[in-house]
Amino acid sequence: MAKRPANRKQTSGDRPPQARLITLIDAAVEVAAAARRHSKSLSGVNFYANKMASLRSDGTIAFGQLARGSVGDMSALAELMAKVFSVDADVKERAQSARELQFALKTTWAAVPVDYSPMEDAGVFPLVTLSQTKRGYLIAVGRQANGCYAAGWYDGCAVMMRRLLESAIIEAFEAKQIDAKIKDPASGDFLRLTAIINAAIAEPSWNLPRNVKKQLPNLRDLGHTSAHNRYYLAKQPDIDKLTMAYRETVESFLHLAGLL
Repeated sequence: MAKRPANRKQTSGDRPPQARLITLIDAAVEVAAAARRHSKSLSGVNFYANKMASLRSDGTIAFGQLARGSVGDMSALAELMAKVFSVDADVKERAQSARELQFALKTTWAAVPVDYSPMEDAGVFPLVTLSQTKRGYLIAVGRQANGCYAAGWYDGCAVMMRRLLESAIIEAFEAKQIDAKIKDPASGDFLRLTAIINAAIAEPSWNLPRNVKKQLPNLRDLGHTSAHNRYYLAKQPDIDKLTMAYRETVESFLHLAGLL
């Protein structure tokens, strides 16, 4: 008699994205509570901050695997996701958002089929964050950066990362109504990225985090080299070593622009 095949152990990747998200939400609430008990900042450099960043990345991937509902449905989920995995949400706000998000995943979204495109949703910047901006072009650029990363097209990824960074900075200047500072007085065109970054670092109307100021030139050079040096070919480690700083920097300018 033939042997029955051994049961294959289920991995996290085998589980529906709804189930994985529910687990990740619980973990995020627990990490935030533990960080609070130990007086550790989730935006700092410590175990809890790193753990939350990892959970946020996994949550972003699982979120991207949900079938696309209406814009309103996805936007509502995205807002709850942002609060659950936020580095600065207060206790009540995070807990309430976690309850609402898990309820939606267990009811409305429980039987929704998977519609997953890793080319769009896994990579260098979480689309769940960009979806909050309601800026279609930002979402499209982020999706292209992620798609290039997933495909192994790292020069393309670097160039699209540069474009998203530039757009986020311009959004911040425009929101503060000081975009004239980064335009050519004669033509009215925006300056090159190097000049825009220098103006952003020197701008007195906002206070950029120290790490953002430090990393901005490195982030500029990554995309610049990929775009203009014909002998240079970006590799995955070139992208990976800057991903956390890149997310922090782009999010900082989107916050300044009032888009997050």
